[in-house]
Amino acid sequence: MASISTHSAALSGSSASDLLRSSSNGFSGISLRDLAKVRFNPRRKDMTVSAKVRKVKKHEYPWPADADPNVKGGILTHLSHFKPLKETQKPVTLEFEKPLVLLEKKINDVRKMAQETGLDFSDQILSLENKYRQALQDLYTHLTPIQRVSIARHPNRPTFLDHVFNITEKFVELHGDRLGYDDPAIVTGIGTIDGRRYMFMGHQKGRNTKENIRRNFGMPTPHGYRKALRMMYYADHHGFPIVTFIDTPGAYADLKSEELGQGEAIAHNLRTMFGLKVPIISIVIGEGGSGGALAIGCANKLLMLENAVFYVASPEACAAILWKSAKASPQAAEKLRITASELCKLQIADGIIPEPLGGAHADPSWTSQQIKIAINKTMDELLMMDTEELLKHRMMKFRKIGGFQEGVPIDPKKKLNMKKKEVPVVRKTKKVPVGKTPVQQLEVQVEKVKQEILKAKESSTGQPDLVLNKMIQKLKKEVDFEFSEAVKAMGLNDRLATLREQFSKANSPDQLIQPALKGEIEKLRDEINQGLFKAPNYENLRKKLDMLNDLSQFKALSVRDVKEASLKQEINKKFAEVLSQPNVQEKYEALRAEIENSGASTYSDLDPELRKKIDNVKKEIQGELVNALNSLGLDVEVLTSKAQVLCEQSSLSLFKPKIEMLNEEINQGIDSVVSRTDLKDKIELLKLEVAKAGKQPDATSKNRIWALEQQIKQSLAAALESSDLKKKHETLREEILETAESGFDPQEEGDSSVYGDGDARIQMNLGAEHTFA
Repeated sequence: MASISTHSAALSGSSASDLLRSSSNGFSGISLRDLAKVRFNPRRKDMTVSAKVRKVKKHEYPWPADADPNVKGGILTHLSHFKPLKETQKPVTLEFEKPLVLLEKKINDVRKMAQETGLDFSDQILSLENKYRQALQDLYTHLTPIQRVSIARHPNRPTFLDHVFNITEKFVELHGDRLGYDDPAIVTGIGTIDGRRYMFMGHQKGRNTKENIRRNFGMPTPHGYRKALRMMYYADHHGFPIVTFIDTPGAYADLKSEELGQGEAIAHNLRTMFGLKVPIISIVIGEGGSGGALAIGCANKLLMLENAVFYVASPEACAAILWKSAKASPQAAEKLRITASELCKLQIADGIIPEPLGGAHADPSWTSQQIKIAINKTMDELLMMDTEELLKHRMMKFRKIGGFQEGVPIDPKKKLNMKKKEVPVVRKTKKVPVGKTPVQQLEVQVEKVKQEILKAKESSTGQPDLVLNKMIQKLKKEVDFEFSEAVKAMGLNDRLATLREQFSKANSPDQLIQPALKGEIEKLRDEINQGLFKAPNYENLRKKLDMLNDLSQFKALSVRDVKEASLKQEINKKFAEVLSQPNVQEKYEALRAEIENSGASTYSDLDPELRKKIDNVKKEIQGELVNALNSLGLDVEVLTSKAQVLCEQSSLSLFKPKIEMLNEEINQGIDSVVSRTDLKDKIELLKLEVAKAGKQPDATSKNRIWALEQQIKQSLAAALESSDLKKKHETLREEILETAESGFDPQEEGDSSVYGDGDARIQMNLGAEHTFA
């Protein structure tokens, strides 16, 4: 560049913009006009600029015209950033699935043994597989709410993109909320199902720890909801039906999200969804947590997978608030009514999509196809509506949730200065909850009730019976509570509840109890009987049950005494009426005169004709008395006299050899049963328990000994029932009865009764020969 001569210039007379100033103490510069006139003489040199374009992969966006259908992993997976996991997901066993895992392990062990030994275990394997399938079906058809929550949170459960790639032919993911953010916890995109285009959006959880951190465990921030809102406007503008997938524990609740307007974003989505003019379907594929799920869930139809849950607060949070402990989450899950079946009853959900046994993660493709069928069926129904009907349908779906009352009078609100109504204060006695009454206190109460019944036995008031019935009802509740606690401690509560439900269904008039159900009930009964004595509250249960049985027997005896006294009075009245009849009196007087004229002092001194007349009169009186007792609704049976009983006893001596032989066979049968079954081990265990307990056994030892004795008795009884000893016993008994009846002749027996006069003589004769019951 040519040198430019500089000269000093004063500041005055020149514009500041016309000078190029230096940073020196003085002002030196040139005018811009002079600078424009200066010619620069640069060195000329030829120079060229070249650029080399690097070969890069050509992207056909958003969808290739001729996509290869045989590409590995499928077209959607090939073109998406959502790829299959390189490593297989680890199997996760839930707590209630452990019995199934043990059974499956047993099947694998038998198969391995068959391969190693070369033996044929096909029957055993087939039996175990059938048992496994039955157990799997029983378990997954009777899941509790908290178990369904565990399945909905399963780490291997298929996610939103898994289902979308299984049900769509084309899918293009759309990103961003046009405010500079793209929340990965919510995924949106356009896809086609059977040629029909939809706008898909849903919560996306991760399949492993790395993805969960990237997706924020499926908990969206305000950016995610604003992205979903932008796609809703886009779908409404182009007329695309909207399908949302809900699977989130809730909106992300950190301070940053609150600062960015989390609540405002959710509220804006709620308001906007009620005004969209296209059909909306929401599907809960996992857990739907409160407002975070509802922000994309204001739809015309809300569908739920069979093991999905939808709640306003998680069971753990509800239990921590209401029960002050997260351990009460099973009870909270039941009270919240968060399962698909309960929400359909409340008319919050509109349909249930079935899942395979084991949950959606057991067969994701089949579950996705069920979702596809449900979407097509529901969308066909919604597309039949016009715009106004569609908006009204969506509005009425949420208007009918809950309930209200009209025309019910409400008390006015009381102000602070209003005088309170003067009502006498009634002190409420504190009720002791069921199962909390000590055993000693119950024993005192039972003894007190017995004393009251004995004192008021002859009184006509019903107060003692009322007290007795109340005490029996209380003891029944106590026994039921203790039994429930014992079953719960044994871990059989779920099985008992399941069997009760199945029995209540099978016990209906139009259904018969299946043999399999009967076998399950007997199996559970045996398990409870064997392990009941190990329960921590077994001693209280046994004592309360003894008190209940004792009091029930006391009530039965008391009722029987009352009935016997009343029946005795009625029988005596009828007996007096029969004897006071004129024809009976006439016969009696005639017979008495003949006996006195005969001069006989004893029955044996009478001639045969007179004795025959006496027997005929007795039979006539007996018939009259039987008819009178039948009129009272009694079944009358003529019992034999003591002489006949003695004769029958003497006839038993003829069958003594047969009886001894039968007893010997019974003893041999018991010995064979003991040696053939596991009774021998139980008897040895009983001996060991008795020896270990010593002379002063504690409560636990007593319970074990009693339980073993009951098991041995039941096993012996069952074995003897199945043998032919019972038949032999019945045959021998019939022979003895036939011999006793044929070998007794009443005419050969003498009557040792003493004559009296009047009614007493007839009564004694009747009593010597027959009695009435």
